[in-house]
Amino acid sequence: MSPAAGGPALFLGDATDYVAFVRPELDPADPAVVRAAAEAGVDPAEFAGPGDTWAVLYETGAGEGDGFDLPGIRDAEPAGFAEQLRAELAAATGEFTVDGGAVLTLDAEPAGPGAYAFTARVTPPGDEAAPVTVRTGPLPVADLLSDLDAFLESLA
Repeated sequence: MSPAAGGPALFLGDATDYVAFVRPELDPADPAVVRAAAEAGVDPAEFAGPGDTWAVLYETGAGEGDGFDLPGIRDAEPAGFAEQLRAELAAATGEFTVDGGAVLTLDAEPAGPGAYAFTARVTPPGDEAAPVTVRTGPLPVADLLSDLDAFLESLA
């Protein structure tokens, strides 16, 4: 399952507990895109297509959800995170941690046959931002590997 981002998205979790890296596509019908195009004196269709700003989105079962942009992040950084996660899942040797830099750390633990559960520590940027912990239920490794392959292919 993945949030409706329209661009590359790496989604870990379910509808109530998830963390995701997304790079949304720009929709020429979006009011902000229409406004920016008008200010630039161009047709909004010229802005349509892949955006260049990555974001982290998250939701907890407690109904708390949010997200934040990651300005300056290149595709290589989310791809590196996904490749590391894929390698660990493919090896399936037990608990592991994937470091997503200052904003995300992902701890994984086996959760039954062929499944892993994750604890994501999300740290929004800013001095006053409070870290958030997101815990997912068991997720099938086969589905995760398929999603990771699709994500990496979308970046190729």
